[in-house]
Amino acid sequence: MSRLAGKTVEITALYEISKLLGSSLNLKANFRGVMGVLSEYLDMKRGTVALRSGSEVSILAAYGMTEEEIKRGRYRIGEGIIGQVAKHGSPIVVPNIGEEPFFLNRTRSREMIKKENIAFLCVPIKFKNEILGVLSVDRLFVKGVTFEEDLRLLKIIASLLAQSIKLYEEVEKERAAFQAEKENLRLQLKGKYKVENIIGQSDRMQEVFEAIHRVAPSRANVLLLGESGTGKELVAKAIHYMSPRSKASFIKFNCASIPEGLLESELFGHEKGAFTGAMALRKGRFELADGGTIFLDEIGDLPLTLQPKILRVLQEKEFERVGGEKTIKVDIRLIAATSRNLEERVRTGEFREDLYYRLNVVPLAMPPLVERKQDIPLLVDYFLRRFNEENRKSVTLAPNVLDILLNYDFPGNVRELENTIERLVVMARGNIVTESELPIAIRNQTIKARYGVQMKDALPSAIEDIEKTKILDALKKTGWVQARAARMLGLSCRQIGYKIKKYNIQTMQNNLQ
Repeated sequence: MSRLAGKTVEITALYEISKLLGSSLNLKANFRGVMGVLSEYLDMKRGTVALRSGSEVSILAAYGMTEEEIKRGRYRIGEGIIGQVAKHGSPIVVPNIGEEPFFLNRTRSREMIKKENIAFLCVPIKFKNEILGVLSVDRLFVKGVTFEEDLRLLKIIASLLAQSIKLYEEVEKERAAFQAEKENLRLQLKGKYKVENIIGQSDRMQEVFEAIHRVAPSRANVLLLGESGTGKELVAKAIHYMSPRSKASFIKFNCASIPEGLLESELFGHEKGAFTGAMALRKGRFELADGGTIFLDEIGDLPLTLQPKILRVLQEKEFERVGGEKTIKVDIRLIAATSRNLEERVRTGEFREDLYYRLNVVPLAMPPLVERKQDIPLLVDYFLRRFNEENRKSVTLAPNVLDILLNYDFPGNVRELENTIERLVVMARGNIVTESELPIAIRNQTIKARYGVQMKDALPSAIEDIEKTKILDALKKTGWVQARAARMLGLSCRQIGYKIKKYNIQTMQNNLQ
């Protein structure tokens, strides 16, 4: 190879290495990539990066070695060639390791050491006067060839590695301090607001905590707004248990979970013999909540026929059971929640305007997880502890897995994160969850973000047809109420809305009508 061609290769290699080191803060993956670049561009057979820790230096990343061989690569300071370089900070070149008694072959990666004719080049990874580790490579030994150019290049690469290591250390220090500060703030908020089941220290969640603190002592109705899975039920419970009604009942009811024909009986109760199957008197949810709080989830799915009766309870504090004539008085506080746009439903005539304003005394918007990503580490830590305890495991996440979760949109919000962590703990192959064990949706988004490419849809057309059919059947069975169909299929409202649009199912419904 000509001198000019050699320089071009070196510059290309240094460029690729610089890109790798700037791509993330995952030292092991980055350094493994650097070793791969050295092998590809500079014809180096093996390579290792060993970092110093106390009185020992051990291999962090390598190329051309198995994991078992890497694990064996541990040296005391001053022991062997790597230990000598780590101790004195000066490069060492062994032209032929088969003739060098100080070469230990600790990793046992060179089985034919006497016959391979391998040269071993070792340079310190230094930042100013601090020795951080050792970079070493194997090259084929050729008599009469000097290694000055190789050493010069390795010193440049070692300098880049040193800068990357120091940057990583500084970021880790800041991250540890930040986590300690957040933990301290979390404990303060927990003590101040006593919303122990709600985790979050972001600005958005602090606003939610403050609103809970202000509204809880009052008698005002509260309307919780936000996407499915954002924790609206937890907030409703916090408001109740921090209120003067905390010793009375907290009754929850999902308006989208019961067929329309049974809703009135569920909410207001029925008299014996009111309809076929009514074998005895039954109290409804409002009656059971007397003196306490009733939480009506997905109130946006409440049928128009029942809305006047809910309005009457709010205005007059009274109702009659199905099939009964006796007026029942109740003292209840109503907390309602919806993932729908009630103002839009009022404009389209699907929701009564007077009921909307009765519910919307104190609106409280729950932020989606994508708008409070700084809470994800806390939530992950909480769910890991919880599911580890439930499953008697001690699973943790690899460092880059948390970074991937931080960059994922979580359309299912906190509920999706909770389910993801539970799945990872239950299905973990070992005690450390790696990127390959993440759900395919998270990995696909990560690949798109990482490489900036448009990926093809992972579902073959045949599977798409099955999915479309299942969604259509669920919508028909639930009277085209998306929230009910979503629950039947185990999807969030946001997810089913996306799929309905994707498969043009809404247009199909219009054609059927």
